[in-house]
Order: sequence, then structure tokens, then C-alpha cells
Amino acid sequence: MDPSTSAPPDGGTVEASPAGPPQEDRKARIARYVALFAMPFLMVTMMYATYVGTMHAPAPRDLPVAVVGAGPAAEQLVAGLDAAPGGTVDARLVATEDEAVGLLKDREIAGALLPPAEAGGTATIYTANAAGASQASTVQQVLAPVAVEHEWRTSVEDVAPLADGDMSGTAVLFAGMGMMLAGYVPLSLMTMSLPYLLRLRRFLPLALGWSAVTSTVIWTILGPVVGAVDGHYLQFLGIGMLATGAVALTQLLFTKLVGPLAVLFGMLLWVVFGMPSSGLSLSIHTMPGFFQFLHGVLPLPAAGEALRSLLYFDGRGLGSHLLTLAVWALAALALCLLKERRSGHAIPAAPAVDGPGEPLPALAGGPVRAPRTRYVAAVLFPLSILVAVVGLMGASMHKPEVRDMPVAVVGATEQQARQAVAGLEPSLGAMFDLRPVDSVREATAQLTDQEVAGAYVLPTATGGGGAELLTASAAGPSQQTILRSVFQQVAEKQETALETTDVRPLTGDDTMGSNSLYVAMSWIMAGFLIMAVLRGGAPELRRFRQFLPLLAGWAVGMAVWLWFLFDVLIGAVNGHAGVLIGAGAATIFCVALAAGAFTRTIGLAAIVPVMIVLMLLGVPASGGGLPISMVPDIFRTLQDVLPLPAAVDIARSLVYFDSTGLGGNLLTIAAWGGAGLVLNLLADLWLAHRARQGKGIPAEVPRAGAPGKAEQAGDEEQREDAALAGSAAAS
Repeated sequence: MDPSTSAPPDGGTVEASPAGPPQEDRKARIARYVALFAMPFLMVTMMYATYVGTMHAPAPRDLPVAVVGAGPAAEQLVAGLDAAPGGTVDARLVATEDEAVGLLKDREIAGALLPPAEAGGTATIYTANAAGASQASTVQQVLAPVAVEHEWRTSVEDVAPLADGDMSGTAVLFAGMGMMLAGYVPLSLMTMSLPYLLRLRRFLPLALGWSAVTSTVIWTILGPVVGAVDGHYLQFLGIGMLATGAVALTQLLFTKLVGPLAVLFGMLLWVVFGMPSSGLSLSIHTMPGFFQFLHGVLPLPAAGEALRSLLYFDGRGLGSHLLTLAVWALAALALCLLKERRSGHAIPAAPAVDGPGEPLPALAGGPVRAPRTRYVAAVLFPLSILVAVVGLMGASMHKPEVRDMPVAVVGATEQQARQAVAGLEPSLGAMFDLRPVDSVREATAQLTDQEVAGAYVLPTATGGGGAELLTASAAGPSQQTILRSVFQQVAEKQETALETTDVRPLTGDDTMGSNSLYVAMSWIMAGFLIMAVLRGGAPELRRFRQFLPLLAGWAVGMAVWLWFLFDVLIGAVNGHAGVLIGAGAATIFCVALAAGAFTRTIGLAAIVPVMIVLMLLGVPASGGGLPISMVPDIFRTLQDVLPLPAAVDIARSLVYFDSTGLGGNLLTIAAWGGAGLVLNLLADLWLAHRARQGKGIPAEVPRAGAPGKAEQAGDEEQREDAALAGSAAAS
């Protein structure tokens, strides 16, 4: 049959071309472009609608706590806690301290209150930081007011403290994330380039070996390298193999049911739903009821809780979490086997493939690259993402220590302030960069300009009888907590009372101070993803001028949509619509230019380093999670260079700091865009040179017939890149 007149496999129409392979008709091309833009739109929307919706203003819901004691007084305390508005607390009465501690270690309760034996005594609040630092903090916020109401002093006892190497409690978070990524990411690449491996008889031994290798890599990074995990290798390996295997088999099932669209289903289940329901970053008792249900069902929560049981609770409750993972693995295995026997295909609507030399025409569009290249890519691509996520995040956040946090010390005169600084530096000099200031007004201005994290006002400068601490929770609630804790002790040593004033408080729609981080990350991800997807799915776009109108429209459209999503639909970001949309569009556009310079020229190999630079390095450097003074010095340097920190500060400054620093941050974003513009123009010259030599990307997308050798290689390269864009973004 003449290839110029043959019908394409999907039933669409083609136009004959006397000078080359048949081309798409107009409707088919429009449909393809709609699908290309829909993929990153859905990914960004799913992820950040869920994260912002669940985490912008978390509040306790049915927080399980215990009151230790017996008799009418204890029963009255339980009734009072249960009567808290909004169903905040689910209280119970226990007879002894040992029983309360046992329930805490079994994680059946989040905290306990032991009333004093006599009026005016000291009540004890029992917590377990190893069950979640945010949960322990929530318990104190709920139970401390009860003690204040009864005029009791309080002490806090941590019955399950975190290890010295994991002071933030994030080791289980990054380990669990790594296990999910290890099970999820490889399937996208294998679907496009190694489909014959998706037969169960081939996939099972590969999955077994892969899960053992990746679990060992995760343990090695978090253990000997980072120092967040101490020992427990064999048990860690077992949990990791079960968790990774469960996710891999379930993702294989999705692939057998919906083919390449499985990347969206996997992202929704493992990342979008998995993170809020895991309880690994925020207490599950602050999440909506749907996510509390998912906590007992999904693999990521099960893996995280299993690791907590192993590392901090002597294995208590480990069995139930392993059972959850085993059920996922066995159910997915059985359904995969049933699907294979009924359909006979590894992937829907695709012919059987039995070896590495056979392509998958319905998806890959022609002969594939050499088997060795595809095998190496199938290993190195997901492994590099795994190492980057677990390594960078674990190293930057596992042991936050305050170093050189800028704090103003305010005296009635500059000389008095200098004397106070000299007196405080021997004990606080390693933690704080103390700066003498001679007026409260100047200290407040520096705080508003984010030049200092707080200001300690000496009693003589307040004009009253005590000291005052000026803070800005909008710059980070964890930063404010540290300042309160330290300078309360300073005031006590000076035998003076301390009053705290929040100069720039968080809004009720942003109680965690995380909105600016999520807004900025959504902009960065939208910019990176569009170029990754276009690089993979639109190889006919060869010149930079062809990208410009698409990128401009995408940037404006996504900026408007994300503002509408966060402000109107969720209600987490209020006001500043015009500037937020403009800044968002500029960030998305400039990031797309920068990312495109590398995805257009390098292709698949560029996805991981671009993701590392634009996203992974930017998170600790942004101060959006941990204060910048609590991460390693390298990230403080990157704060003034990377686009994500600039975008975080734009969103934060607009809402809380009267647009302070907006110009400098926009200049940083523009610099990335300018560099991307220049590199894209150079890429045009380089790609044109390769085209003259008969290499590189084909100018058109063949849909039928037998394309030439160079065209086949380029077309296959593009499609493999498209299959990986979503997996990389989900990490």
C-alpha cells in the first residue's frame, strides 16, 4: 500500500505530501495541542489545589487527647474539651500516666494532660514529637489554655523524642516520598520505550530487584550520608521493598488499564492525595475528614507510619501498616494478572511486543533507540530524581539549626544597645546576628523591610516596666516561635516580663505561612512543565519564534487561573489580583524561556537538572518552609539567585510587606528570562546547523507511512521526553 494514502492507526485523516511523509490535518493538530496544554494544566491544578486547599489554614478536627485522673474534676475536664467549638478535640479519660504514655506510643492519642494534685500546681502535657512535630505543637496549643484557665503552671514531657540527626522529623517524610517515586516514576519511561518489560513475568523480578536497590539507596542517603537515620537497615529494606513494590504494581495496573494516561492517575493517588493524607508534614488530625480516611488506606501514609514505628516506637503498630501495603501489592498483582489473561496486551490498544527491538507503534511512532540506551535511561532517570529529592531535601532540612538569624536589639540610646549586644553575644552569638538599634521605629522599619527577623526591645527603651519582642509571623511562624522561646529566657535572666508584638501577623487564611511557597511553586512548575511537554509532543516547533506566542498565552492564562483558584475558589490568597497575575505571568514566562533553552537542545537529559535548579534547590533557599537562617549556608547564597526564592518573596511581600523588595525580585526573574531568551536564540542557530547535517528533530510529525531514519530517531526521542514530563514534575 502506498504510505502516502494509507490510513493512520487512530482513524484520523492525513494529507498527502509529495515531498515527505503524510501530515496531520488541521483538526488532528488542534486536538494534539489541546492535549499537550491540558496535561500540565491538570498536573499543576491537581497538585496545588489540593495542597493549598488542605494546608493553608489547618485546624484540629477530632484531635484525640487523654486526661489522666478519676472523679468529677477529671470528668469535667474531658467534657470541657469535648465541648470545644468546631469539634476540635476528641477527649477520653484514662486512669494512669502509664496508660496515657502507652496510648501515645501506640499513636492512639496525640497528647495527654495530667492535672496537678493541688490547686496552683504544675500540670504536665505529654506529647510525642516522633509522631509529628506539628501534631505535638497542636496538642500544646489545645491543652495549654486549659491549664491557664485553671491557673496551673505547665510543663511538657516528650515521651517519644526525635533523634539528634532528625530534629525536624522529616526523615520519614523524605524516605516515604522516595519509596513512592521509586515505584511510580519508572513506569512512565518503560511504557514508551520498554513496553515488553511490562509483562508480569518480566516485570516482577525487575520490580523486586529495583525496590531492593532503591530502598538501599534511600537508607544510605538518610543514614550514613545525611545522618538522619541510625541503623535498622534490614527492617528499613523490608518496608521499602514492600512500599515500592505496592506502588509499582498498582502503577502497572493503571498502565494496563489506561496506557500513558496512567501518569495522571498515579500523580493523583501517590502525590496529590498521598501527601496531605500521610500525616508526615502536618498532623492528619488537621486535615479534612476525607484525607483522614485516606490516611488508613493509601501506601504513602502506610509507609511513613511503618517507618515511624520502626525508628521511634520500637515497632509498635508496625504490622497494620505493613498489612495495608501488602493488600495493595497483592490486589494489584491479581488484577494485573487478570487483565493480561483477558486482553493479551501489555498496554491497551497496542500490539504484543516480545523484545527490546520491537516498538510500540500506537504510542512510540516508530523504531526506538538502541536497547542499551533505553535500559540506561530507564535506570538513571528515576534514580537521579530519587537521589535529588531525598538527598537535597534530606540534607537541607533534617537538622535545622539557627545560625546568624538577624535580630535588632533596641536600647534607649545606641550606646546602650551596643552594650546589650555585647552582653548577649557570648550566649547567643552563634545563633543570632545581633544588631544595635536606638529606636523602636527603626527596628520596626527593618522588620517590615525583612532586614531582621525580630527585635528585642530593652525595658528602658519601651518606656514601660518590661521588655518587648517585635516579630513578624508573616515571615515564618517557625521563626517567630524560635525568637519567642529564646528571648523569653533572656527576659527571665534579666528578671523582667516580656511582651510579644506581631508587627506583620499572618491572615486567618494562611495560618501556616505556606501560601507564598505554594503560589510560587505553582508558577515555577507551570513554566517548567509547558516546555517539557512541548519538547516531547510538538517536535514540529523548531524555531524560537514559534514558541513565543504559545508561551505568552500560556503564562497569562495560567497566572489568571491560579489567582482565580487560590483566591476565588479556595479563598487562601486575598486581594492584590492585578499584581499577582502580572508577577505570576512574568515568572511562568521567564521560567519557561530558561527551561526551554535546555529541553530544546538536550532533551531527556535536561529534565532532571532543570528540575533540580528550578524547584529542588529553590525550596530550602526560599525560606518558604524553614527560615533561611536554619538551612546550610549554600542555600543562603542561592536565595538571591534562583527564581523560586524570588517568586516566594514576591507573593509574600505583596500580601504582608507592602511590596517591599518587589523590584529586586522581579529583576531576578527577568534575568532568568533574559538568559533564556539569549540561549534560545543560540539554540535556533545550533538546531539549524544540525538540521543541515541531517540530524536532530524532524520538521513535521509523521502519522502514517515509513518516515526516514533521521525523522524516526527524532520523533521517538520527542515522545519519550513527553512521557517523562509528568513523572518529573510530580517529584
